[in-house]
Amino acid sequence: MPSDAEAASRRRVQALSAHVAGSNAADASQGAPDPRVRLTPGGGPGSLTVIDNRTGSRYEIPVREGGYVPASAFKAITAGGDGGGLRVFDPGYVNTAPCKSKICFIDGDKGILRYRGYPIEELAEKSSYLETAFALVYGDLPDAPQLREWEQTIMRHSALPVPVIAALEALPHDAHPMGVILAGLNALSTFHPEQNPALQGGNVYRSHAQQDKQIVRIIGKMTTLAAHAYHRNTGRTPAPPNQKLGYAENFLYMLDAGLDPNHKPNSKLAKAMDVMFLLHAEHEMNCSTAAARHLASSGVDVYSAVAGAVGALYGPLHGGANEAVLKMLSRIGTVENIPRFLEGVKNKKEKMFGFGHRVYKNFDPRASVIRNVAEEVFELVGRDPLIDVAIALEKAARQDEYFVKRNLYPNVDFYSGLVYRALGFPPEFFTVLFAVPRAAGYLAHWRESLTDPDVKIMRPQQIYQGVWLRSYPTIDSRPPCRGEDRMWNVAPSNASRRRLAGETVEMAASHYHGYDGGETSGLANRLASVHLDAGQAQRLSSPAFSAGVVAGDATSGVDALTGVTGK
Repeated sequence: MPSDAEAASRRRVQALSAHVAGSNAADASQGAPDPRVRLTPGGGPGSLTVIDNRTGSRYEIPVREGGYVPASAFKAITAGGDGGGLRVFDPGYVNTAPCKSKICFIDGDKGILRYRGYPIEELAEKSSYLETAFALVYGDLPDAPQLREWEQTIMRHSALPVPVIAALEALPHDAHPMGVILAGLNALSTFHPEQNPALQGGNVYRSHAQQDKQIVRIIGKMTTLAAHAYHRNTGRTPAPPNQKLGYAENFLYMLDAGLDPNHKPNSKLAKAMDVMFLLHAEHEMNCSTAAARHLASSGVDVYSAVAGAVGALYGPLHGGANEAVLKMLSRIGTVENIPRFLEGVKNKKEKMFGFGHRVYKNFDPRASVIRNVAEEVFELVGRDPLIDVAIALEKAARQDEYFVKRNLYPNVDFYSGLVYRALGFPPEFFTVLFAVPRAAGYLAHWRESLTDPDVKIMRPQQIYQGVWLRSYPTIDSRPPCRGEDRMWNVAPSNASRRRLAGETVEMAASHYHGYDGGETSGLANRLASVHLDAGQAQRLSSPAFSAGVVAGDATSGVDALTGVTGK
């Protein structure tokens, strides 16, 4: 039976061998290349010769060092018509690079993820979230004095301004936790006018000190915002931040200490939380990181840029996948139901979450680490029966030709939801646990963009396919707007129905008079030409829903009575 040290050593060798293999694809007959040196991306610089078969014209398109083609080069290819050059149509930016970056590298075919060149498996085993965050932001791992100063500075900036707390406490008790985080980030931007480019000018972030101040503020306050988001739903108040504790440890302290300043979170659970934070800290040009860089290109303040990125993460297609995995596993229920579920997936009757990835066509390296974290957490808090379903589902899928042929392997979301549930977090809080650590990645990209010589305000092109030209018709000559693009019925609230129930035609007409001496508008115009008998008038003053209010605008009850229809 191998010792823990031997097992750890074996895992480390396996992980590093994958990374070496990813850098060692050259022909062996040419000698083994240095694994520390990257093979030439895309085959190296050169050019493409493009012949436009529409015109016979020939164009030379440069291939830059780094293996990319400048999209603007295609604008030179014209073929009459409106005289415009070619554009590249790429929905979802599947093969579009909006920036050059040194922060994160992914090889999806080989299952490789590196932060600043460091393999994610090695960081998860040896590093901490804050140490890794330093490397993401500044480019290298810190030495001991730098790490100590970094950790202390971040914890010193973990408290929220009292008015920000008041703003969060004014939100509904059942507000989604991500909505609370967004409200907090936007509120914070108003409390630091000295860093706002809209107030201080576009060069304010040229100051290294100004950059650093915002970075430590945001990383420091993310866990505190998360603790308030958590307890907005519980009705309790989180404990104030404890600056003497580690980052993940302080997060658990704020959740659980209550009024006990001597509370001490379990160190193993705090370590597990820290590893989860590290694994989610950065992931190259994903949807929310792209949103952060997109917003930053306008020169907006960093709080707004991070808030916009968190807003993108809020979407269930990006940050909510682990919750979907949990619901899927619960629906499967037991190991015995897996074959039937997999058949349902193949027949398009079921959808399998947590398998496959937009980037990874191999095993997501983070998934293996999280699986080990899950086992450690279960040893402390009890084994979640769904973990056995998850392990069996993974095994069955990886042995099934249907899934193997489609390169469907577990991703980071497959096991993370189980870990979070075991740690006592409700499913709607899972995305918050994604947003907290990803702030480091957003800030790294924000800081990199500030000194990017190629940066421009992001303004993508479009392919226009609408109506080319029309004359403006008078309102009386227009046909009704038809089809799916028209405004659909907006159901009135019960409060609107209550207000309508108390109005007669005369009251409603006077209610909608204009402010220009008595001319009517809106409802009054429609009512002015209507003559009601006594029965209709009596019915109009009865409750609106009994007068014919259906899904529609707040006057549809009146229309139903009078037979008036909008033009």
